[in-house]
Amino acid sequence: MVNNREQRATPRIRGTMSAAQNADDFWLYDLRVETVVGDRTSVCRHVEGESFRVEGELLVFDGQQKVSMYALAALLPLLPAKQRPTSPNDWMSTDAEIACPDPNCGGRFRVTRTAKRTFSHAETTGLPDQRGTPYWKDKT
Repeated sequence: MVNNREQRATPRIRGTMSAAQNADDFWLYDLRVETVVGDRTSVCRHVEGESFRVEGELLVFDGQQKVSMYALAALLPLLPAKQRPTSPNDWMSTDAEIACPDPNCGGRFRVTRTAKRTFSHAETTGLPDQRGTPYWKDKT
């Protein structure tokens, strides 16, 4: 059970409040990024099954999970696009694997959309005339 203080300081998972209930709201997909090693040899340090999550603007690593900074540099520009709603026919909706940037490496990263997380524009913008309390700060 999440207490009220934690609920207010954390963006809502889709289902707890509809974006239609507040015109200031928008939503993003949470993502899971998992290392996949296919039929080609992985020459970089890619361990099958290692993963991290993307929740809003945060990269969340559990335990001792690791990812190469070079692979992460290739992934980062695509993650915000994968978080946003797209047409079912858009390749961003249908293509789930991103190759390691080393052309000699067979490692890939599978990006899976998981939950939808609702945010408030006023809690996420830096514009002074539109800014509210940041979503990650305690509002009590």
